[in-house]
Amino acid sequence: MSGPSAPGSSMPRRRVLVVGIDGVTLDTLAAVPTPHLDSVAEEGFLAPVTIDPGTPTMSGPCWATIVTGVGIDKHAVWSNDFSGNRLQLFPDFASRLHSENGVHTYVAAGWQPLLTVANGGPLFRTPGRSTFIGAPAETVEAWDATDEAITRDAVRVLSEDDPEASFVYLGSVDETGHLLGCGERYEEAVVRADERLGRLLSALRARSSYAEEEWTVIVVTDHGHRPEGGHGGRSERESTAWIASCGPDIASAPPERTLRHEDVAAQVYASLGRTIDSHATVDGRAWSKS
Repeated sequence: MSGPSAPGSSMPRRRVLVVGIDGVTLDTLAAVPTPHLDSVAEEGFLAPVTIDPGTPTMSGPCWATIVTGVGIDKHAVWSNDFSGNRLQLFPDFASRLHSENGVHTYVAAGWQPLLTVANGGPLFRTPGRSTFIGAPAETVEAWDATDEAITRDAVRVLSEDDPEASFVYLGSVDETGHLLGCGERYEEAVVRADERLGRLLSALRARSSYAEEEWTVIVVTDHGHRPEGGHGGRSERESTAWIASCGPDIASAPPERTLRHEDVAAQVYASLGRTIDSHATVDGRAWSKS
């Protein structure tokens, strides 16, 4: 997703937006209208991801793998309580880019293990600019309102500010699956998440500097759900996730190789043209052409 370079300008400025939509089963995407996710896939690709057999199909371990670029044996997030983790050695991409490269980063989330109001973490520890908006209750309506508030904040930041790497988390789909199962209300939550994705994409295009920028967009889910709701097992529905991506270096077809969650962080670094300064490497591989 890019605009042409302005006359007389230097190289376009690279930017990355990662949108994490929690708990969206791959088969649901074929059952409901998702025009904005479809637009990302049409410009680039949408491909399945099989969660590694040793990784619990839970949000904590899967999001840790996605944003650190390393597997569970390294980051040691084995559950949703994050106890005993090794995230100081294997930090998330936003904290690493902000602290090691001085990159302007932005993270918005409403699930507390990802980000808290007080001091960040446990997953996103020092991500630069951040917004945490917690759900006031464990209800479908409360989580939907939280996603809406996060989307409004992210639209404002993406439109008016200049984050080079952003992560925006939407959690109401997963909570709906837990509370009500993967029926009609769950499908409606997926449709609303896609509408919010569309607003984020529109915010990029509305930027005054958009013509001088090259944006890579990554949309990713962490795990699936059983039909009755819930996850943590190894059924195909629970252990199948997916990644969609488009951008100036992204081929308009899925990679020939099998994608892994670890690849997301690797692609963020590649799209920004950044190297990793610390001793901790990533296990993933970028899927971009160059």
